[in-house]
Amino acid sequence: MLPVIVAAAAAAENPLIPGIPDIIWSAVCFIVLLLFFWFKVLPAVQRTLDARAELIEGGIKKAEIAQAEAAAALEKYNEQLAEARAEAARIRDHARQDGIKILNELKEQASAEAARITANASVQIEAERQAALVSLRAEVGSLAIDLAAGVIGQTLTDDEKAASLVDQFLADLEESEKMAR
Repeated sequence: MLPVIVAAAAAAENPLIPGIPDIIWSAVCFIVLLLFFWFKVLPAVQRTLDARAELIEGGIKKAEIAQAEAAAALEKYNEQLAEARAEAARIRDHARQDGIKILNELKEQASAEAARITANASVQIEAERQAALVSLRAEVGSLAIDLAAGVIGQTLTDDEKAASLVDQFLADLEESEKMAR
């Protein structure tokens, strides 16, 4: 049976190899489809790809521009922040200087007020001391006149005589105090 199959196979065409008319029609269909794709489909696909490429490139350019603008805005913000910090430092220094100036002025005013109060107190003390001396002189004078009248045995009614006697007594008293010192 094997020889019969081999002989039948040799006489019939090979089903895997197409015939010449099939190859020509296949080639014509292939060329028509190739030309259709080459002139119609491929340019449309190429336009779509070009549009996408332009869109992507435009997006990249926009992103680069936005990034550059963001960097510029960040730089401007940092400059403004540095300026604000410098201004705050200047204001702080100025306020500190003003505070020191005000403090010094208040100290000067307090010193002047203390000096004025001290001067007034000194004047008042001196006035009171003088008043006390006058009062004391008058008191000592009257006591001295009474004492002298008791020692002498006569009354001193003459005011000039009594005043000179009191003045002489007080002068002697002051002189004795100076010598004791």
